[in-house]
Amino acid sequence: MALARTSLRGFLTHAKYVLHSAGSSKSPVTFVVGNESADLDSICSAIVYSYIATISPQARKPPTFHIPLLNLPKADIALRTELLTLLPKANITKDHLITLDDLGDVDSLEKRFPPAETRWILVDHNALQGKLGQLYDKHVVGTIDHHEDEGRVPKDNEDEPRIITTCGSCSSLVINHFRHAWDSWFLYVSFSGAANGQGDNLIEDGAFATLWDAQVAQLALAAILIDTADLKDKHKTTQYDREAVEYLESKIKLSPKLGKDYRRSEFYDLISEAKRSLDSLSIRNILRKDYKQWTEGGLVLGTSSVVQPHSYLASKAQDEEQGDLVDQSKSFASDVGLDIMSVMTAFASDDGVFHREVSLLSRNDRARRVVEQFAKDASQQLGLQEETRKEDDEDGCFYILWNQSELAASRKQIAPLMRKAMASVGE
Repeated sequence: MALARTSLRGFLTHAKYVLHSAGSSKSPVTFVVGNESADLDSICSAIVYSYIATISPQARKPPTFHIPLLNLPKADIALRTELLTLLPKANITKDHLITLDDLGDVDSLEKRFPPAETRWILVDHNALQGKLGQLYDKHVVGTIDHHEDEGRVPKDNEDEPRIITTCGSCSSLVINHFRHAWDSWFLYVSFSGAANGQGDNLIEDGAFATLWDAQVAQLALAAILIDTADLKDKHKTTQYDREAVEYLESKIKLSPKLGKDYRRSEFYDLISEAKRSLDSLSIRNILRKDYKQWTEGGLVLGTSSVVQPHSYLASKAQDEEQGDLVDQSKSFASDVGLDIMSVMTAFASDDGVFHREVSLLSRNDRARRVVEQFAKDASQQLGLQEETRKEDDEDGCFYILWNQSELAASRKQIAPLMRKAMASVGE
């Protein structure tokens, strides 16, 4: 299905219509979905990929409507303060976004969207997890990702890309892949009255086209700058990221409305400050905000990435008077059915020095052996220095917190090491 040139707001409005009309069309439904953490990079990658792939006449032949699916329930959007700060820059609200809630009840998911009648493109991951993975893993047809290749996406994947390359941000890879298609819009502009949202009248006016481009560019740009610390994180930033930022900023500067006031440092500071602001969130919601889960070797691992130190979390837990940080972590792990819970923090101290910490909580004897195996295998590689150790003989839980001196290693590198330990520990 081709869609006339429109704003992101108009596109998302139409995407909801296409989703809710699924079943009345003989064509399979094509979803673009980020990973379960649903962080800014995953969300922006899914939206930008879907928008360009659907709108651009050069992105795909024959045209296919790509639906951007946020891999989270709608209620969790409220936890993503940086996303809520960014959305107005693209003239959209949280109500324009498509979440897991829009798919309907999980028990009727297979009936509403039969697997054989769907196509799935993964961004910011290359293995579909959870309930979606159980139902639709065999119907993944493409990926753009910057994590370790898990070998789950076929290499003969129709017309969609299979790009798995190390860089700071998945959004960089999405932008670099679609540059030619995006630029082709100025050669193949087709206007019609298809959109319904505010400011979405489709008229042949270059000012509208450049404004719409700039709005989309700001979504991708925010994700890249956050993931690379304004291109200043030497451990993460690559040439892919720098090229994407240069291209996106050129799109913004072409807009008479948005280009005149754009300053990279101010834009980055706005989004970064929103991401760091956790004061309004409970400990449980902080653990949920940037969360990923895996099953390996019959054990379930949950990981939460947090942009404040464990000392901040411990103080906040004390203020909440619902148990200390370890107790609240136990409660969270129990509620979501985890054997192992990890909290990984990344933050700058008051003197501007960057730090990382990692903690592990095991809830049974086998999970404890995994923690011990991980420590044995990864301590030197990650530069782990033990800070805190707690044992609870009553419920069999074991907790350990390390400072991490290898600052280049984020969850992207640490989670595979944890999963390797899970796979190696026998029953």
